[in-house]
Amino acid sequence: MPDIVIAFFALGLVAGLLKSDLKVPQSIYETLSILLMLVLGLKGGLALHGQLSAQIVPELLTIAALGFILPLLCYPVLRSLVRLNQDDAVSVAAHYGSVSAGTFAVVLALTEKAELPLNAETTLYLVLLELPAIVMMLWLHRRLTGKGSAGGILRESLTSRGVLLLGGGVLIGVLYGPEGLAPLSPVLLGGFKTMLAMFLLEMGLCTARVCSPLPLQHWRLLAFAATAPFVLAWVGILAALALQLPLGSALVLATLCASASYIAAPAAIKAAIPSANIGLSMLAALGVTFPVNVLVGIPLYQQWLSWFY
Repeated sequence: MPDIVIAFFALGLVAGLLKSDLKVPQSIYETLSILLMLVLGLKGGLALHGQLSAQIVPELLTIAALGFILPLLCYPVLRSLVRLNQDDAVSVAAHYGSVSAGTFAVVLALTEKAELPLNAETTLYLVLLELPAIVMMLWLHRRLTGKGSAGGILRESLTSRGVLLLGGGVLIGVLYGPEGLAPLSPVLLGGFKTMLAMFLLEMGLCTARVCSPLPLQHWRLLAFAATAPFVLAWVGILAALALQLPLGSALVLATLCASASYIAAPAAIKAAIPSANIGLSMLAALGVTFPVNVLVGIPLYQQWLSWFY
């Protein structure tokens, strides 16, 4: 049986496809997304509490470099094969270079349940991969079109909700440690899976809305969104092997590389490139890639990694 949180995603997806009146109020969804990103940051900070050393710097720099590489791999494919215009190709590439906090929460929960070994700094992968891709593609757009400013690019990226919550959570966790966070742990850390289950219920409903009816006129983009995760996962697998990461950290990295942002990237791209069609990015990232990873991808990536571990 799949993990219980996956069942909540399936429930939301089925309810949406059946045109049920089930819905998660927008205010609750916003609260859940804020809490999830904050808790993910706190978990990473707690793992790093008392564990910081210079030895992890090369690993973290390599992970950050992937954030620049992934969108650059996607952009020419989106331009030449998917045949998107320049603005939309930049937008979709930014979403696929940036990573999904929701997918990260799922793979982290599954990794912890399976008791796979994780490096303490694994939660930092999310922060390190999310920001560079957005900065890289906004910079590329500026080079191609001459629009926007370097200061504006950095401001939009660094002040995004996801970056602030994740980075702030890591900092708080590192500084306060388990004892300092003890009063909040039962609700925030203890309730992580409950929050994730409710979040995935809404993600199932959102996926059904985005894909119903299925916009077959965008078949090239749908094909890209369905196949890209399995290609990009290998970028993460090869990087994990080169860094000699433990199995749990390798699975997290492969899954992150295979994912696409639908929380942080849309806000940053919409503000910086108003002419881009964010709906196309959401269709690909949330409508196709997210369910592919959650329902099929993560177990498959774990099977691929078992060949090397």
